[in-house]
Amino acid sequence: MIRTFTLEHGKLREQEQLASDGLTTASWIDLQDADEVERANVEQLFPESLPDADEVEEIESSARYFVEGNDLHVHSLFLYQSEGRFKTATVAFTLQPERLISTRDVELPDFRLTRLRARRGWVEATSPLQILTALFEQKVDNLADQLEDLHRDLEQLSVEVLENRDAELGDQLDRLAKLEDSNGQIRLCLMDTQRSTSFLLRHIRDQKREVKTFREILRDLDTLMAHATFVFEKINFLMNAAQGFINIRQNQIIKIFSIAAVVFLPPTLVGTVYGMNFEMMPELEWVFGYPMALGLMIISAISPYLFFKHKGWL
Repeated sequence: MIRTFTLEHGKLREQEQLASDGLTTASWIDLQDADEVERANVEQLFPESLPDADEVEEIESSARYFVEGNDLHVHSLFLYQSEGRFKTATVAFTLQPERLISTRDVELPDFRLTRLRARRGWVEATSPLQILTALFEQKVDNLADQLEDLHRDLEQLSVEVLENRDAELGDQLDRLAKLEDSNGQIRLCLMDTQRSTSFLLRHIRDQKREVKTFREILRDLDTLMAHATFVFEKINFLMNAAQGFINIRQNQIIKIFSIAAVVFLPPTLVGTVYGMNFEMMPELEWVFGYPMALGLMIISAISPYLFFKHKGWL
């Protein structure tokens, strides 16, 4: 799918239908899961503007941020949700003096919201660079919102773990693991955006307005990274605390079994002695031999219990 956008009176406008000259007049060409025919049409007009599929997922800086002639190439991670979990997708941007070209495989919330804002005339831009700036601002806002929601869920989960120690905590551990995975995806996007922003700042020094905006974005990213690190540390703390509470309860159960074994060991020994079939056992002839054996077993069971109680082990 190809979407094209133009700049009209300082506003970003989406073209409803792709005209024959729509690609050449567009200020922003957005390719989402484009087929071979669509890619061929774009590459025919703008040679070497689209990266290969293998190049998009490479992680080294030289492959994600580079300059070719007058074109700036930036491959940046964007966050989205699929099947109830956060995932990341790489968007390949090619910034040219006359246009911005973006290539991606999936629908992304940041692009969808940017299109919605463009239809309402809320996206102010007079150049392709400002379009890219607006996308990065939207991206950082979305990451901040997701981080706030994650922190809110973590605070609620913190109360469940720390205040309700009698719970099984299995469900809480599962939720903590999912929060950690989500936080990891957000941190990955934040770090990648920092690298993208730093690269752009080195190559747009003559664009004072955009430089100021990207520096503000960089400051926001530093703040969000610190917050994501705090969330990461708190998740680890809660996971350790939950595992500690589970171990304490398991130790208490093992303690009960151990004490029960010690308490019943003397009565078992007495019963075993008097269960032997020897002819020369004087107690067998006693009238009170059976009550004596029972009393001895009771006393031998109560004595260890009282001793443990006195020591404070129970």
